[in-house]
Amino acid sequence: MRCAAPLLGLLILAAHAAEQALIVVENRGGSAELPYYQALGLPPRDQDAPTPHIELPPQQDHRYSEADMLPVRSAHLSPGDVARREIRAPGLTSVFLVGDDDRSRLWLERRAPNLRDLGAVGLVVQVESPEALASLRAVAPDLPLVPVSGDDLAQRLGLRHYPVLITATGIEQ
Repeated sequence: MRCAAPLLGLLILAAHAAEQALIVVENRGGSAELPYYQALGLPPRDQDAPTPHIELPPQQDHRYSEADMLPVRSAHLSPGDVARREIRAPGLTSVFLVGDDDRSRLWLERRAPNLRDLGAVGLVVQVESPEALASLRAVAPDLPLVPVSGDDLAQRLGLRHYPVLITATGIEQ
C-alpha cells in the first residue's frame, strides 16, 4: 500500500503530460526515455478517447501530532548493558537511545549534563503513551527527546540494548 501514492502521482502526471504538446527547450542529446515508458506496459492511447477522470482521495484537515506516532516499540532493543566500543562516523550528530523504563530514566538523569554539552538528540525507542513521553521529558527538560523506532539503527550498529550514547567516535553507556 505504501507504493500506491507515488504510483498514483506518476499516473496523474503521465495522463496530464499526454494531453500537452511536447516543447523541447534544449536538446543536449542523451538517451531516449521511450524504453522506460514502454517498460510500464501501458496500452497505446487512442488520441480521440477522452482523458479518464481520476478520483483523488479527499484531503484530510487532520493535523498529525506526536501522539499519533505512539506507541513506539523497537522489537530489536531492550534495556540492558552495552559494551563501550569505537566507531568511525565523521560528522555524525551525537544521539542517545532511551526508553520509558527505570534504567533509562536513571541513566538520563545522570548523563543529562554531558548530553547537553554534546548537543545530543534523544531517540525514545520504547514508549507507550504521550503521558509516558512527557514524564520522560521531565527528567531532562532541556534535551530533545523524539519518539522513534530504533530497530534500523540497532541493526546497522549491532545494538541490542539501551540506554546508549552514540557519537562520531564511539558507542557507550
